[in-house]
Amino acid sequence: MGRADARRAQQQRGARNAPSGRAGGRAGKATKKRSGIRRFLNWKTLLGTFLGGILLLVVAGVALYFSVDEPNDPNKTATLQSNTYKYADGSIMARTGDMNREIVPIDKVPEDVRTAFIAIENKTFYKDRGVDVMGVFRGLANTVRGKGTAGGSTITQQYVKNYYLTQDQSPTRKLRELVISLKVDQRMEKNDILAGYLNTNFYGRNAYGIQAAAQAYYGVDSDKLTLEQGAYLAAVIQAPSQYDWATAGPNGKRLVMIRFNAVLDNMVEMGKLDEAKRKTLKFQEPIKPKPRPGMDGQKGYLIQAAEAEMNRQGIKDAEINAGGWTITLAIDKKKQAALEKAVQDELESKLDRKDTKNRPQDQSVQAGATSVDAKTGHIVAMYGGVGLTEKAASNALRSDFQPGSTFKPIVLASALENGSKTQDGRPINPSTLYDGTSKRAVVGSDTPFAPQNQDNENYGDPMISVQEATNSSVNSVYAQMIVDAKPVNVKKTALSMGMTDRPGWPQTSPAMSLGTMSANTVEMAAVYATLDNHGKKVTPSIIKKAEHKDGEFKPVTPIGSQVLTSTTADTVTKVLTGVVENGSGKAVRSSAYEAAGKTGTTESNVAAWFTGYTPELVTVVAMFGEDPNTHGQVTLTGTAGKGRAGGSSFPAQIWQAYTTAALKGTTTGQFDLDDARMGTPAPSRAPSPSATPSGSVSPTPSGSGSTRPSGTPDPSGSSGGSTPPTGKPTTPTGKPTTPTGKPTPPTKDPSPPFPPFPNAEDR
Repeated sequence: MGRADARRAQQQRGARNAPSGRAGGRAGKATKKRSGIRRFLNWKTLLGTFLGGILLLVVAGVALYFSVDEPNDPNKTATLQSNTYKYADGSIMARTGDMNREIVPIDKVPEDVRTAFIAIENKTFYKDRGVDVMGVFRGLANTVRGKGTAGGSTITQQYVKNYYLTQDQSPTRKLRELVISLKVDQRMEKNDILAGYLNTNFYGRNAYGIQAAAQAYYGVDSDKLTLEQGAYLAAVIQAPSQYDWATAGPNGKRLVMIRFNAVLDNMVEMGKLDEAKRKTLKFQEPIKPKPRPGMDGQKGYLIQAAEAEMNRQGIKDAEINAGGWTITLAIDKKKQAALEKAVQDELESKLDRKDTKNRPQDQSVQAGATSVDAKTGHIVAMYGGVGLTEKAASNALRSDFQPGSTFKPIVLASALENGSKTQDGRPINPSTLYDGTSKRAVVGSDTPFAPQNQDNENYGDPMISVQEATNSSVNSVYAQMIVDAKPVNVKKTALSMGMTDRPGWPQTSPAMSLGTMSANTVEMAAVYATLDNHGKKVTPSIIKKAEHKDGEFKPVTPIGSQVLTSTTADTVTKVLTGVVENGSGKAVRSSAYEAAGKTGTTESNVAAWFTGYTPELVTVVAMFGEDPNTHGQVTLTGTAGKGRAGGSSFPAQIWQAYTTAALKGTTTGQFDLDDARMGTPAPSRAPSPSATPSGSVSPTPSGSGSTRPSGTPDPSGSSGGSTPPTGKPTTPTGKPTTPTGKPTPPTKDPSPPFPPFPNAEDR
């Protein structure tokens, strides 16, 4: 067969085997497409890429291992520098940060105490190779993504970080920590690593190492520590400033107890603690901390406040205590001295803290205060208590007591800011009329509430203006006002002005109007400073400047954005000047300055506040009743051998004495309240209180003959101004009247009256 015949035969065979039509075309294209993809995604290529990647990682790991040398010397925390704290004028206040550490061998730490640390930090310590690879990569990922620094470090890694490296959270430092930990684990015995870890940890109270911590928290040497004590020390190292029992708030105590119990439970799980014995072990409260050198008087509290502010800005205790800081506080020496003298003259000199038999209440009195420059937002003076030796935690910063009726201006501010109206549609302003009857049940709330006024007094005829109700701090008026303004809106306003949303804050209850949440003097200073600054947010700061050899710490900017309109802020300030001129704040009146302010006394008189301001200074003074033994809240009634200690007593007197001295020699100004809107005043009249026994039927103060059980809702269900369905003429409260204009007795309400709420306000 010739060449031509061979070609024809081949073409015929191809035609018989080839697909026909469109299907054939599509199949051909698919075949070509599959052939192209397979070039890149066949199993050989994928396997080769995977193995190549692993090889590259191994090579990189080996290179990293040999490129990072184990340091010969420890880091500079072994030779800590001191910190220098200065007053605002640059003069030295104190120097702190001297090393408090005594290295002890591992046999000076009881075995069960060592196990307590292993149980909570690294249960596989004696089995692992010194690293937790997955933990390290989690930490690296979190650091890169800005999601914190949690990484599950082993005890070996923590020892390496403490002894050789720094507290820096960079990916580079973490990789070095990983490599050095591997090398340290190969070179050192496990017990030597554990000893190094226990001796380099920072435990708080300026204690570095287990021996210093044992002395600082329990007054014993490390070899005398019990398991319970060791379990607490193992728990506290995670966050020493937050978990120190002497200074921790409720949340800090809750968290450290979770860790304390986890230590013991983990020991049971590891087979290192008998379960029956575990049930007998109880938390042992540490001793009170001793002040560091140079921390006498108020200095310790001022430094405590500065370090707390740095903590909030992300500077950890370990970094602060590593030293090298020069921290200039905003504290004005003249004003600080004036505040300390005012507390001494107006309170401490009148107490007898030694006479436990005749003056038992004097032993429970604690005072705290914060004063803020209204224009800069800087804390210029602060009083934390009688001294760190007697009182470890600053009273200025404590947040376990309620602010009482110093919260009421926030209710008014929220109502004004949101254009709130009464139940019958009247806009709320200082001239708006409310029913001032004691134990009057609020209208429009799903939560029944009928608060009692101070001494169960009724105010008005029975109506009283918001201005008058603020002057006399009428609970029944503000309870209704918060319902009208909506508690959820009031809470938003409070948080925007500087208060903190802590556990237990009531969400929708009208009782919030009486200040039933917790707060501290700095927060309340922030709220009132925001009013003083025409609605611009103020975040009080005690740090003016903080410098370190490795960089500069940037403190918060105290003056922030507008959170209230100037109209709202100025109107509230104008109302609060009325409290000083004609109300419960009259004790602070002076020709030397113009002032606005509010008194506050909590339920059972366990706390008393005066929060006031001039155009120059915002100052909060608070008194707390704290049992010296149990630290529980107790009444202030009987302080200095007197009766009820309300906000208008000692706190107002301290405020007045301090403000007079602090402003002496300066030109004081007047409030600029051009934006204040007071509303249309009602016919002038003074409040006319009439005492009524609790639970009795009371006549109205006008003597009109109308009676109703205290706490019974109005028949109309309105706070004023509406017409009941009967079509009869009404009083401003919406109650039917007789042809003479006098209210008619309401029909008897078949439901029982709401229970009265205990009084929460002073005069």
